[in-house]
Amino acid sequence: MQFTIISVVLGLFLLSGIRIIYEYKRALKFRFGKYIKILEPGFRWIIPVMETIQVVDIRVITINIVSQEVMTADNVPCSIDGVVFFKINNPEKAVLEVEEYDFAITQLSQAALRDVCGKVELDIILSKREAMGKNIKTIVEQETKEWGIEISDVKIKDIQLPQNMRRMMASQAEAERSRRARVILALAEEQAAGKLLEAGKLIDQSPSAIKLRLYQTLSNIAAEKNSTIIFPFPEETLFKKEKKDNIIH
Repeated sequence: MQFTIISVVLGLFLLSGIRIIYEYKRALKFRFGKYIKILEPGFRWIIPVMETIQVVDIRVITINIVSQEVMTADNVPCSIDGVVFFKINNPEKAVLEVEEYDFAITQLSQAALRDVCGKVELDIILSKREAMGKNIKTIVEQETKEWGIEISDVKIKDIQLPQNMRRMMASQAEAERSRRARVILALAEEQAAGKLLEAGKLIDQSPSAIKLRLYQTLSNIAAEKNSTIIFPFPEETLFKKEKKDNIIH
């Protein structure tokens, strides 16, 4: 009986020390609070009570940068948020060098976002989000590289502007679209005028062309109006010049 109890206790003791570490994680092993080593993925066993582990995910992790109130260089207040992508390259440093590395990265990213966006004008923030994200990434990774953490990327997600600023930008965009439309219309009229001028020159060189154009116009009028057209003078008088030219030639 006593042997059975000892066997059960021993079995529970051994089972309680079993740990399964997944491929995308690493575990830091501590003995009486002192760091021993990093446990690789797979089946692992630790001494219960004496040893503990702290698991770290080494995949790319995403952290949102909550909306920050920023005053741009041209004194425009706006709210900007973003997202940070990072991964842990050195689990030992990430755990031993900084307390709650994810919270620390969040605070660094917020401060860097306010610093970078506050030094440029609103138009640059709106048109060069990618560049703004790279600048924020550079600032954040200067600190995190000492913690064994790699900042993969920083993206600016959304920029909220005051209502009056939105109306001004909408009016500006509408004015720009109107200007482009007028320019396109003017270019079209210029091209059409050029073609008409070329056609007029060709018609002036050949009275027969004028005659054919007249017949075409009369045909269109008769087809649309279903009317009879009467000339107050003989048709030959319109083309006397052509006949004289033919006689001369």
